[in-house]
Amino acid sequence: MKPLLQFTVNALGRSRIFSLCLCAPVPQCLLLVSLFHGAGLLASDKQSNVLFILVDDLGWRVLGCYGSTLYETPNIDHLATQGMRFTAAYAASMCSPTRASIMTGKYPARLGITTWIGDKQPDNFNENTKYLPPRYVDRLPLEEVTIAETLREHGYATQLAGKWHLGPEGFFPEDQGFDSNRGGVNWSAPNGGKRYFSPYGNPRLDDGPDGEHLPDRLAQETIAFMKEQSDARRPFFAYLPFYSVHVPLMAPADLIEKYQRMDLPEEQYRGNVVRKDYLAVQNNPVVAAMVEAMDRAVGKALASLTELGLSNDTIVILTSDNGGTNHTSNAPLRAGKCHLYEGGIRVPLIVRWPGRIEAGSTCSEMISCTDFYPTILDLLDLPLLPDQHLDGISITPLLHGADSLSRKTLYWHFPHYMRDQPSSAIRSGDWKLIEFFEDDRLELYNLQEDIGEHVNLSAKHPDRVERMHGLLKAWRQDVDAATLTENLNYNPTNSVSGIPLGFDHMGDR
Repeated sequence: MKPLLQFTVNALGRSRIFSLCLCAPVPQCLLLVSLFHGAGLLASDKQSNVLFILVDDLGWRVLGCYGSTLYETPNIDHLATQGMRFTAAYAASMCSPTRASIMTGKYPARLGITTWIGDKQPDNFNENTKYLPPRYVDRLPLEEVTIAETLREHGYATQLAGKWHLGPEGFFPEDQGFDSNRGGVNWSAPNGGKRYFSPYGNPRLDDGPDGEHLPDRLAQETIAFMKEQSDARRPFFAYLPFYSVHVPLMAPADLIEKYQRMDLPEEQYRGNVVRKDYLAVQNNPVVAAMVEAMDRAVGKALASLTELGLSNDTIVILTSDNGGTNHTSNAPLRAGKCHLYEGGIRVPLIVRWPGRIEAGSTCSEMISCTDFYPTILDLLDLPLLPDQHLDGISITPLLHGADSLSRKTLYWHFPHYMRDQPSSAIRSGDWKLIEFFEDDRLELYNLQEDIGEHVNLSAKHPDRVERMHGLLKAWRQDVDAATLTENLNYNPTNSVSGIPLGFDHMGDR
């Protein structure tokens, strides 16, 4: 039988073709209800939105809800009371690798984006180290299908407002699935104009009034985008990756003065290394001001969801791209950014979806930045793409109250000299093994008993070390992880503990 009617209905960004074969008269109202239900136009089939907030260099203990006694983050702390707070969420070693993983659902080692995208290729490397770091991929390949591209294919409006740092022009957000790009270039920090204040000198962000603060501006760009899509009744993916709280250390003067008036603890450093290491206490008034300013911007974005009536229909995710820098303290975690100790890779993570995720809940299961891609698709009831996000898994069961996931192992690979010697790591259950390539050192820690990684248990558990090291080497082979090469100009008399004297670790990039 040939269709009596054939037409296309566009609903919430989804075009569907309908063919009707009518053998008998059908009441018009019944026909319309049937059509609108099939097209997904009924309220019950409304697509939900995603607001993904990524804070730069936000350490695990920087937020009040994670134990900070200095930094004031009332808006994010309130967000934690409304959703699930994760205590064992992990990023990659630093900015570009984590951002690439979020976009693709793949380990940085598989992508070849193993360090921050800049000018530190081996041919520009002239430090006195035992090995030369490998070449790294300096842009997110266009062949990768990003989470933004996938959501856009399903009718979502997509916008980035903030930091990109995944390649030069031609590989910017608008080339990777984002309908609009507000400020996303290949900068590791706000490098133009007055940096964190307008004029910004950013080729993808118009200057605002003189003195306008960048975090606030990025929040306003996100708010305007969400309102536009709400008015158009189109679902959205709003990606808000702040440049904050990355260097340069700059903040509004009134906030800096607020913390300068406080009785801050004296400067103390941890560790017994030749150079100063990470702070033992949080005491920097400018960093505190940056954190509070960022929290205020987050608060404005969250308040706009309420004002637009979108809070219940929007999944909010807030996390960081790596641990805190040496301007803050990550204690009790060891070290920070550019290390594979917990202080460098364990980050805050809060996920809120009213009515779907228990308010005020916590989860101690370990998850990875590779997991966001499949989790977002799963929460939105969209098809998973295992060939794309092949290193991530959906953490939806945890968000719905499950105690654990089937995956028990996570991996890291950071074959570069930045604050520490090149290394790889594996976490399996409560146990974590770090391999340092210069001296073939293996360190084993039980994170359940020793979250600060103070006691190396490798000598006491040789069988566990051998088993975990075998898994780590097999994983590196599976993802074709880049390897180091011998430095023929290495002079061991001018180095200390595997780190060359005077070496520029580039840890604040």
